[in-house]
Amino acid sequence: MEIHCDVYAKSSVLCCFNNLCVILSIHVSEKCDEALATSLPHSAFTSSSVFTSGYAPGYAKLNRRGGAGGWSPLDSDHYQWLQVDLGIRKQVTAIATQGRYSSSDWTTRYRLLYSDTGRNWKPYHQDGNIWAFTGNSNTESVVRHDLQHAIVARYLRIIPLDWSEEGRIGLRIEIYGCPYWADVINFDGQGVISYRFKMKKMKILKDVIALKFKTAESEGVILHGEGQQGDYITLELRRGRLLLQINLGSNQYGSILGHTSVTSGSLLDDHHWHSVVIERYRRNVNFTLDQHTQHFRTNGEFDHLDLDYELTFGGMPYSGKPISGGRRNFKGCMESINYNGDNITDLARRKKLDTSSFRNLTFSCVDSHTFPVFFNATSFLQLSGRREHNMVSVGFQFRTWNPNGLLLFSSLADGMLEIALNDGKVTAHINVTQQKNSRVDIASGSGLNDGEWHDVRFLAKENFAMLTIDGDEASAVRTNAPIQITTGGTYHFGAIMVNHLNEASPFQRSFQGCMQLIQVDDQLADLTAVEQGRLGAFENVSLDMCAIIDRCMPNHCEHGGRCTQTWNSFSCSCDGTGYTGATCHTSVYEQSCEAYKHLGRSSDLYWIDPDGSGSLGPFKVICNMTEDKVWTTVVNNLPAQTSVTGSSRERRTVLQLNYSATMEQISAITSSAEHCEQHVAYSCRMSRLLNTPDGTPYTWWVGRANEKHFYWGGSAPGIQKCACGIERNCTDPKYHCNCDADQKQWREDSGLLVYKDHLPVSQVAVGDTNRPGSEAKLTVGPLRCQGDRDYWNAASFNTPSSYLHFSTFQGETSADISFYFKTSAPYGVFLENLGNTDFIRLELKSPTVVSFSFDVGNGPVELNVHSPTPLNDDQWHRVSAERNVKEAILQLDQQYREVRPAPEQGHTRLELYSQLYVGAAGGQRGFLGCIRSLKMNGVTLDLEERAKVTPGVKPGCSGHCTSFGMYCRNGGKCVEKYNGYSCDCSGTAYDGPFCTKDVGGFFEAGTLVRYNLVPDVVVAASSLDSKSVVQSLPTETNLTREDLAFSFSTSSAPSILLYISSRTQDYMAVVLRTLQLRYNLGGLREPFTVDLDQRNLANGQPHSVNITRVERDIYVQLDHYPSVSYTLPEASDIQFNLVKTLFLGKVFETGQIDPVLIEKYNTPGFVGCLSRVQFNSIAPLKAALRTQVPAPVSHQGKLVESNCGASPLTIPPMSAATDPWHLDGGADFPFNEERVIPDGVNRNSAIIGGIIAVVIFTILCTLVFLIRYMFRHKGTYHTNEAKGRESSESADTAIIGTDPNFTETIDESKKEWFI
Repeated sequence: MEIHCDVYAKSSVLCCFNNLCVILSIHVSEKCDEALATSLPHSAFTSSSVFTSGYAPGYAKLNRRGGAGGWSPLDSDHYQWLQVDLGIRKQVTAIATQGRYSSSDWTTRYRLLYSDTGRNWKPYHQDGNIWAFTGNSNTESVVRHDLQHAIVARYLRIIPLDWSEEGRIGLRIEIYGCPYWADVINFDGQGVISYRFKMKKMKILKDVIALKFKTAESEGVILHGEGQQGDYITLELRRGRLLLQINLGSNQYGSILGHTSVTSGSLLDDHHWHSVVIERYRRNVNFTLDQHTQHFRTNGEFDHLDLDYELTFGGMPYSGKPISGGRRNFKGCMESINYNGDNITDLARRKKLDTSSFRNLTFSCVDSHTFPVFFNATSFLQLSGRREHNMVSVGFQFRTWNPNGLLLFSSLADGMLEIALNDGKVTAHINVTQQKNSRVDIASGSGLNDGEWHDVRFLAKENFAMLTIDGDEASAVRTNAPIQITTGGTYHFGAIMVNHLNEASPFQRSFQGCMQLIQVDDQLADLTAVEQGRLGAFENVSLDMCAIIDRCMPNHCEHGGRCTQTWNSFSCSCDGTGYTGATCHTSVYEQSCEAYKHLGRSSDLYWIDPDGSGSLGPFKVICNMTEDKVWTTVVNNLPAQTSVTGSSRERRTVLQLNYSATMEQISAITSSAEHCEQHVAYSCRMSRLLNTPDGTPYTWWVGRANEKHFYWGGSAPGIQKCACGIERNCTDPKYHCNCDADQKQWREDSGLLVYKDHLPVSQVAVGDTNRPGSEAKLTVGPLRCQGDRDYWNAASFNTPSSYLHFSTFQGETSADISFYFKTSAPYGVFLENLGNTDFIRLELKSPTVVSFSFDVGNGPVELNVHSPTPLNDDQWHRVSAERNVKEAILQLDQQYREVRPAPEQGHTRLELYSQLYVGAAGGQRGFLGCIRSLKMNGVTLDLEERAKVTPGVKPGCSGHCTSFGMYCRNGGKCVEKYNGYSCDCSGTAYDGPFCTKDVGGFFEAGTLVRYNLVPDVVVAASSLDSKSVVQSLPTETNLTREDLAFSFSTSSAPSILLYISSRTQDYMAVVLRTLQLRYNLGGLREPFTVDLDQRNLANGQPHSVNITRVERDIYVQLDHYPSVSYTLPEASDIQFNLVKTLFLGKVFETGQIDPVLIEKYNTPGFVGCLSRVQFNSIAPLKAALRTQVPAPVSHQGKLVESNCGASPLTIPPMSAATDPWHLDGGADFPFNEERVIPDGVNRNSAIIGGIIAVVIFTILCTLVFLIRYMFRHKGTYHTNEAKGRESSESADTAIIGTDPNFTETIDESKKEWFI
């Protein structure tokens, strides 16, 4: 553990610890807060205009009362300004304003511009916008603003935006700062400064390079150094962006590539000063441009920058690496160039460096002024040209972010000319009304709304027009259309004056952006004269300033989101990133398999994102939702039984394992998991593994932290053994691994690695397969982890004054907070963090309102989400809140949300200083209840650990079933666990984590399932008289209600699907020829039967049946059709007496059985699938298939578990005309097997159908009689013999004799039916 610090400059220290470097600033100078304006002479103050001499700008000094008590312009409008000349460049840190003394004149809002030369003004930027400062509300109060970042300038200009409603613009000011001095060098694009090292070859471990530059060029090399070994460092401008390239070394084979390239900034060719600092320690680099720092590590594995001879500033005197043709030298100014503590500019001034390549080296900045013009949405600039001339020649440069806008419009003597930007292309349109409405339309360029300067040249004369973009004559667009040009003499740039609008101009959108170098009739426009009002006209144009802002730099689109922008705003495209939101901040995936399970999901392949909005990207895992656990599986690419030969201890074979996720992503799973495991197996033949008991291991494996491990599956860290060594059952007891016995037979050492801090296995090095006959086969299974402690990390707040505290929340420009809560209290603060004025708070404001409030400096903002139901219902509710530079969002239970856009201009940084309080706000309005899975910017706060040492707060929270019990379906019961819940499906016909998996079986011919519905004690009592039996039976054996549900699929009929017998003649059956329900409860001569559907349901499709009887009312639902009700006849009994046995697939029973069932449906038995069979609280089929649970169930024949009958047939609902389940209002269902003929059916058709049915029935009866006569030994037999007779006439009677269920005394008059 080593911390290394070095001082590189007067106020900078570089400290590095474990490859992490931090730059510390040490402020040793006095505070930069001197009053700079008070001592200036009157002549240093100038203005756009003066109301009278007493209102001159020289009187605009803070707290002074000279003249009229301050400055006021002649007109109070947006074209006024007050300017201060500080004499030399100064560092400015603050500004203060005051209204005009003893008046009604003050300025309420203003902008600040600054410049080195009094030209080419730059607006002060803050939080990514041109900043508008809040001014005064009276004449005497002083309002001071400390600048977020100091500026260096000689000239300052204040632009009033709003002023007193009672008076006019009035202003007194003070500027605060301190002197500034720096050596400046002007680079002419030819010369370079060569900084030569003391030694010819330098091996540099750390660098600090600092400089400032300004230029109007978009290309140019700022510094370069290289070495013969291929190392190099280059800093250059490319397309107005700063590009840093570093290579600390690549090997000769190319397997280690050291080239690293990083880009920063944009629009750097604005001829304003930009500050650059490059800090490198080994491979760690901080690259800072204008207060924006990027941290990165260089590629490769080398730490030193090997440079030869020199480092050059301003260009590349020799060709460098990587070679790039046409590289330009830097043209512009640099100041304060420092390299590792050496002041390069001072050395050059004192001629200590080689500057021989300069033609004329100057130590002052030469400004190449171009006088830019800034257009907003309501701006235009009018210039004059030659009238009634036969040629149009115009040119200009522009830069913008908008894809569309009007660049130029001119009315011709007989027509019009328009040059516009359409979808990033420049289009020129000429319409001449003479010569039958002659037109010219040409377009050139693409993607010209990229913020860079682009040059436009347009020439039109008789029968010729040409449009040239960026000086590329080769791609200029020409046309020879027959036109005659006569100029009108007036040109409008940026927009069209209202009185010039006409129907001939189809393009009315204004241009937003900058223009410069405007030429009309081949003459450069004198924009200074325009500014002074001597030439042309303008409206809402900012002259001598280009206020373009790159809203995508720095890029607020996170996680690889693509930033696009217009002049006023930016937007993020999150497609393909796995994130969503205005800045692609929020993950669209859940954090773990545990979270998916508690959304009701089943086992599958899922994307997870363990750290939410953090830096880890989403990745795919296999989620296995078992009844009581959730397993997360990450697979690797090593094939099972990978053969290894030819390895030795000196030359091991290293097998590299690659997983479906990165090591960082896997670490996120293992760190939050309750348990992880990975199966390893080493099959060997004369190949030793760990060389136990005391030798050096031949084989080892490498885990997550790149550490070698010398234990094997089934053992533990620090114990050099295999599983058999732990269990003491190795093949040779002298060794601790089977393979270490070094036998010629195949042996295996296998087991689970369970120490999760070591997992997953990333490499296995095998070292003993080089002897003749020796061989090994290696298997490394997937990583499996169970549980998610982060998801269940909870705390219970038991008193209103109890809270947890954590370190300050860091969410300056982007913050997200999510958690679950449950409470019975009507209000309470979930969390709060405070700053000086900034704050962030989430609270339950009332039983139905959750509030998210914050302040980033623009005033408090509050979002409220209303719930239609009370939230203090002691159930879990999810809250998620997000704030970024675009918007704020509050969401409740993933349904109710409020979105609040951020203001277009204003503060964007959330600056907090206090601790984060969870559960209270400064001890007030404390929260009572539970908070779980609190994540802030992707980091889960450990509530449980902090709660262990906090009075009034307890770790964990119970009562999960109140919220998640709804996911236990089909009658499953929710069971509480410490870290969640599980579903008990034992009383249902389903399995699975949520009791949603149908349990079904496939029945072959003759297969049956028999479930005894009464206890054994009741069966034994069957020999008593009927009266005593009734008295001894439990009440549930005499039923007045049955609930039956099942699904089936078959292609054969007839068959018995289900039969419930009794010790009387009562029974219930569901049979299939056409699907029929049969009830015999006594009181009727014939069983009550209902044909449930006349269609052929033996069609191989799954069908679902639900039957409920409550006394006399029967309700039946088939598939998706509505439930239909039936009523037992009044003569029927309503009690199902002495229920005995439930049969599935076939009946095999003693006692009185309806002969119709036996004759028509019982042979050969049901063939097909039955699924999710449930009768009242009994699941007979599940009991037969789950033999590990004792139950009074048995089966005969082959029964195979299958879900082929699980999914009910899904078809569109039938129309009322064809739906057999559709009922008219007063239809009564029949009480026998005859079908009710619906109203409206033709009577003759009914008679004919009846005759046909009788004929068919007669034929079928004859066939059945013949079959029974021919096979009567397989039908019924009559016996008067005692039950104990040992001899039997058939195998069926032998079964009766040996089956303990068949022990009742059979009345001599009753028949026994066996099929």
